[in-house]
Amino acid sequence: MTAQTAPDPRFVDDRLAHWASLHPDEECFRYLPAEGERAWTWSEWHDRVRRAAGALAGLGVGRGDVVAFLDKNHPAGVEVSLGAGLLGAATAIVNFRLAADELDYVVNDSGASVLVVGSELLPAIERIRDALPHVRHVVEVTPDGADGDAYERLLAEAEPRDREPGTDPDDTYLVLYSSGTTGRPKGVMLSHANLVAHTVHSHDGWTFEPGDASMVSMPLFHVGGSSYVLFGLHDGVRTVMTRDPDGGSLARAILAGANRTFLVPAVLQQVLGAGADAIRLFGALKTYTYGAAPMPAPLLRAAMEAWPQTEFMQVYGLTEVSGVATHLLPEDHRDAARPERLGSAGRAVPGVEVRIVDPGTLDDVAEGAPGEVWLRTPQLMKGYLNRPEATAEVITADGWFRTGDIGRLDDGGFLFVEDRLKDMIISGGENIYSPEVERVLAEHPAVLEVAIIGVPDERWGESVKAVVALREGAVATAEELIAHCREHLAHYKCPRSVDLVPALPRNPTGKILKRELRAPYWTREERAVG
Repeated sequence: MTAQTAPDPRFVDDRLAHWASLHPDEECFRYLPAEGERAWTWSEWHDRVRRAAGALAGLGVGRGDVVAFLDKNHPAGVEVSLGAGLLGAATAIVNFRLAADELDYVVNDSGASVLVVGSELLPAIERIRDALPHVRHVVEVTPDGADGDAYERLLAEAEPRDREPGTDPDDTYLVLYSSGTTGRPKGVMLSHANLVAHTVHSHDGWTFEPGDASMVSMPLFHVGGSSYVLFGLHDGVRTVMTRDPDGGSLARAILAGANRTFLVPAVLQQVLGAGADAIRLFGALKTYTYGAAPMPAPLLRAAMEAWPQTEFMQVYGLTEVSGVATHLLPEDHRDAARPERLGSAGRAVPGVEVRIVDPGTLDDVAEGAPGEVWLRTPQLMKGYLNRPEATAEVITADGWFRTGDIGRLDDGGFLFVEDRLKDMIISGGENIYSPEVERVLAEHPAVLEVAIIGVPDERWGESVKAVVALREGAVATAEELIAHCREHLAHYKCPRSVDLVPALPRNPTGKILKRELRAPYWTREERAVG
């Protein structure tokens, strides 16, 4: 039985149970930590998920509760999510790069009563343990699980549990935190129904074939990891997960048979610069899906030339729509008749409607004219956790999601994303909101005013730049200001460069003109955003 003829799923884990009954002894999941590897069959992994449900229930987790997971990529992150889902509970997968004062905020905001944390990050949690009043249980998981860590012992001692009566596809399954434009992250609530719809719809135009294996290397706290990992489980093909997305780990995964993947464009840059052997090895990939960051046109053309047999697919979307909303399919990448479409984000996947709206009048614009990209789809989040006002700001009464991105549609329905209403920077696939960084820099005693902008970066797509005006008589170096940010923010959010200026440009109403600050850096770029 193929994925196309398997029963239609209602819950995220439905297909796992199906394949475990149909192919119990075939390999389901292979995990590649820094050293060694672990692998499970479909029946073994299904048993682990059911034991995770039993273990969480034994810790008092029930329908409507939240479990938090904090670690680099690890099968436990998927097992905990699926196990909690059997109970009607949600899993908040926390960005392991967050600084301590961001960690306690996110964990507390999620309301998690159980925190599963990697041993490498456990010291950070121990330092803020008193600031986590809702967390009743902290469970340690080691990178390889070989020492019988607390998580493995918990599974071994648990009674397997099936789906709890009364659970519903609209129950929240995942909470993924997206940095907030008000300076604090917001929890995006994604239901089973949202993620099932995403898995089915974004599969349009490509399928796994017998013998394929899906490589999961994007971090699970990112929708590109947590949504993409569901494809292999849905289709009944083997998943190969790397703990890190470094070149050595990716090469090991390919050598283990992984031949389809989703990665950020920065990885392409690294591979193309790694020499002939690396380029030859990555030629084994049948499909290279990319997104979550701008893809420089010269880099994409070089990759397509290096791997002429590989099918490239670009995706555009947001955490709020479970991941993919539009895709540029392989045949569109090599369409000689419409080469300009290589710079587009493709067309809407099935089940997704796209409108381009004038953000002032809220009327649809003419074909080809720019406006705000609006989306309507069953993939759309339930809302932002604990933030009904923020939810109402982005979801209209008739179900349209205001993305904050500026784009246009051509005569074939291809979406070109050109700018942003939001002050968001995408660096290496990570969303960085300017106000969050500005809030920290503004606390430096020498800073009078600051603007954070994204500038082109050959490796990461964009990098963070701070434009700072100092207080009269104050002295501060760029290095000092960057170090200040690194004390309070994850390093990837911190400026890589600082311009010190006498004053920031403003319009007559006093608003900082960020477009004016960005313009000199983007004039030679073919695309401003991805």
